[in-house]
Amino acid sequence: MRAVRVSALSADLSGVALDDIAEPMRAPGQLLVRMRATSLNYPDLLMTRGEYQLKPPLPFVPGMEVAGDVIEADAASGFAPGDRVVCGTRLAAFAEIVACDASAARLIPPRLDYATAASIGVVYLTAYVALVRLGALATDDWVLVHGATGGVGLAAVDLAQALGARVIATSRSLEKLRVVPDTYTAVATLPAPGFRDAVRDLTGGGADIVVDPVGGDVFDESTRCIAFGGRLMVVGFVSGRIATLPTNIALIKGFSVIGVRAGEYARRYPRLGTENLDAIWAMAGEGRLRPRVHAIHALAEWRDAFAAMAAATHVGKIVLVP
Repeated sequence: MRAVRVSALSADLSGVALDDIAEPMRAPGQLLVRMRATSLNYPDLLMTRGEYQLKPPLPFVPGMEVAGDVIEADAASGFAPGDRVVCGTRLAAFAEIVACDASAARLIPPRLDYATAASIGVVYLTAYVALVRLGALATDDWVLVHGATGGVGLAAVDLAQALGARVIATSRSLEKLRVVPDTYTAVATLPAPGFRDAVRDLTGGGADIVVDPVGGDVFDESTRCIAFGGRLMVVGFVSGRIATLPTNIALIKGFSVIGVRAGEYARRYPRLGTENLDAIWAMAGEGRLRPRVHAIHALAEWRDAFAAMAAATHVGKIVLVP
């Protein structure tokens, strides 16, 4: 089968290629799935450089989620050949056939196509853990979402609105940011940086929750417009700079800084991890979530997909298909 495989770590993807490799063997408790769509996430790009916390031994096939058709399954798994499923994987989704744990799989709701289904798991799970599990989101909370045109940011905008919050979205690209209120009405949009005074004015004092996949200057400015008792959720550092916090600011303003690792959360708290997935897919099945697929590339066009991710030209999710 064909798969995107990383044989050497590099900054320019020179160690990545579309290779013919052996099909995976299904272990007990796993599904064998024919990939119909798989989506690219920022950690996939970081893994090709060796810059992510998960550093698999070389060679490896990246890819954290897959949507497709079941080929094989244990009789007791609840799945059968032909079922349309979406599965979370830590690796190996950028391939024509994928083995994944049945416990991490869900039936695709009839209303969703494969590309849309493949665009939900990672980013909405991250948003759910940030907003609900760790952020204790309440109806009418003000939620400030940075990097709001990326996968996690846009998912956080969508999920926060679906749960009754009031949302402010920021991005360094005002052109891309115009897409957000077109899709998600009643969302205020602001440039980043340069948002803190407007946030304080809009909220009447500060944001209750800040979702920050950006870091750097954006994190620094967020500490100046967060409400007393607010929660600043650290999701990532796409700006390239890991910020530092003078602790006197946290003391005076009474806010918390909370790290968000949705996958690790599920591994440490398996029951809650299952509940998180169930909640997300229930909302997707009810039509309450509105994921946005920015572009669909053939697996052979993987380099174009990775280049778009690296240049941050997308609004929403980038999807690969066989």
